[in-house]
Amino acid sequence: MRPKKLEDIIGQTHLVAEGKIIQRMVKAKHLSSMILYGPPGIGKTSIATAIAGSTGTAFRKLNAVVNNKKDMEIVVAEAKMSGKVILILDEVHRLDKAKQDFLLPYLENGMIILIGATTSNPYHSINPAIRSRCQIFELHSLDEEDIKQALLRAIHDKEDGLGIQEIEISEDALHHLAGSCGGDVRSALNALELAVLSTEANRDGLIEITIEIAEECLQKKSFVHDKDGDAHYDVISAFQKSIRGSDVNAALHYLGRLIEAGDLVSINRRLLVIAYEDIGLANPQAGARTLAAIEATERLGFPEARIPLANAVIELCLSPKSNSAYQALDNAISDIRAGKIGDVPIHLKDAHYQGAKALGRGIDYLYPHDYENGWVKQQYLPDRLKNKVYYEPKKTGKFELTLSQVYDKLLKQQRK
Repeated sequence: MRPKKLEDIIGQTHLVAEGKIIQRMVKAKHLSSMILYGPPGIGKTSIATAIAGSTGTAFRKLNAVVNNKKDMEIVVAEAKMSGKVILILDEVHRLDKAKQDFLLPYLENGMIILIGATTSNPYHSINPAIRSRCQIFELHSLDEEDIKQALLRAIHDKEDGLGIQEIEISEDALHHLAGSCGGDVRSALNALELAVLSTEANRDGLIEITIEIAEECLQKKSFVHDKDGDAHYDVISAFQKSIRGSDVNAALHYLGRLIEAGDLVSINRRLLVIAYEDIGLANPQAGARTLAAIEATERLGFPEARIPLANAVIELCLSPKSNSAYQALDNAISDIRAGKIGDVPIHLKDAHYQGAKALGRGIDYLYPHDYENGWVKQQYLPDRLKNKVYYEPKKTGKFELTLSQVYDKLLKQQRK
């Protein structure tokens, strides 16, 4: 089911949709060497093959781990004869120095167009000499609808897929295969193939794929049986609310369910939101440590990714909670949307343009650094809002408690 031309590619619209960079390169028949990187099973090699197929240029596929320098010499010899060859190189980050040194001059003169595929971040894992000669494109995990499209295409395709057989797949089963493969379309297709080949047809010659068969073939229990995915979002919601409520055991339970569903993207996104929405100024370092844990999970992948996730979830659960920062901003935005704006005080206006200088604007501004403790009484808010208070600190952690003491002192000085 690997796509043969660019139009067959599922997902990655930021690169292959009409008017996007790879589509433009193919349309202009002017390819440059490139490195495609992203999680496994999302179509890196498929895109490389489709690019080559769409241009009509001869291409060869090698693997940086399995194939040696002699294999590359054969590709180069072919390029010398035909003038140009596209080399699709899997695991490009494993390219050793001898192979790199051999390929470099041919990349330089354009005889070899390299399309490398890797799951590793090329900025960390690929030699700068190769990297500087390539465009680098990041591929994103496929969403559930993309994977459903791939599965249905495989079911109905009579030439390369399973379409020569009569197959009926339930909505629950399709949803499970698409939603529990962690964005890996290869894994979903393998599970579908196993389900079809291992299921006997009924009297009418129909192969029926049920949720139970899908669970067995993907080896993951389905936690989401409703076709719209509401239960999945219920788990994510319960996950955040358990952390907000400081219930460690409940949070770990819901984390476990999300891990079993293979949804690392949703877990990481929600944890980062929680660190700033629910913990906030009560423990500012939680945000940085959560981000570090997220970056670790992206490098590790499952099953090891569960380890930094557990650390982050437990810390967030047991941290003091404060939503004061974003609530303060939301209050300010609410006033702005209601039309409560007003003119910027004259002493705060920019004095670097002619009109301002002519009117003496900015001259009465008091420079706080010229005063003891870096504070001087002057109005900053517009007149109609000059006594408005947006930030209401919560004294739930040492950091915000200290901030609130400074804040209270400043408010008192302003009101004298």
